[in-house]
Amino acid sequence: MRTNFDELLEAGVHFGHLKSKWNPSMAPYIFSEKNGIHVIDLNKTVRKIETAAAAMKQITKSGKKVLFVATKKQAKHVVAELVKETNMPYVTERWLGGMLTNFSTVKKSIRKMQAYDKMLVDGTIETMSKRERLQRSRQREKLETVFGSISDMNRTPAAIFIVDVKKENIAFAEATKLGIPVFAMVDTNSNPKGVDFVIPSNDDASKSIAKVIGIMAEAIKEGLSERSAAKGKEVAAKA
Repeated sequence: MRTNFDELLEAGVHFGHLKSKWNPSMAPYIFSEKNGIHVIDLNKTVRKIETAAAAMKQITKSGKKVLFVATKKQAKHVVAELVKETNMPYVTERWLGGMLTNFSTVKKSIRKMQAYDKMLVDGTIETMSKRERLQRSRQREKLETVFGSISDMNRTPAAIFIVDVKKENIAFAEATKLGIPVFAMVDTNSNPKGVDFVIPSNDDASKSIAKVIGIMAEAIKEGLSERSAAKGKEVAAKA
């Protein structure tokens, strides 16, 4: 799996933050400074992306889930669009405290959504009053906003991918507490400590985020494809 240096450059993945806002822990990943702005070493980014993508591929090849978290304005729509294609869970609206550490409560909310959907299918909803139907519908909409994109996540994920560990500090802390491996885009103003798969990169520009997430999405698809092929061979061997 090869990552194209020039494509990362064109997407602006190398643009860091102002030098005055830097986190010294990111020093190993900084190439230079230009006009008061740090420039990320893309050669190191390429290597880190390839390592992360290979690990991502293996996780999904084994049938496990990776949860993507990106609630900042310039990331949410990009992540939702690209991750949806892989059938992986994602959070782009807001992170609710305890989404990982209190996952049993999250599952209850998901079951409420599913119960409402079942009522729509079997016609039970029609036996309720207009007011009750309206209340249930509004409740379903609220749950969908927060939990709709993780409704297929039956257990805590095998790994979590974060866009901006500084902004998503609660999600990061919860994953760390549970020992869930963390993949993350880490800009020059953030601390990479505790991130298992650091991807030094511009986490503020949509183009940069799309480029990195796109590579991860392709790795996931490869993993899923290989898993499917392996299952096909097993079935054929037993026939």
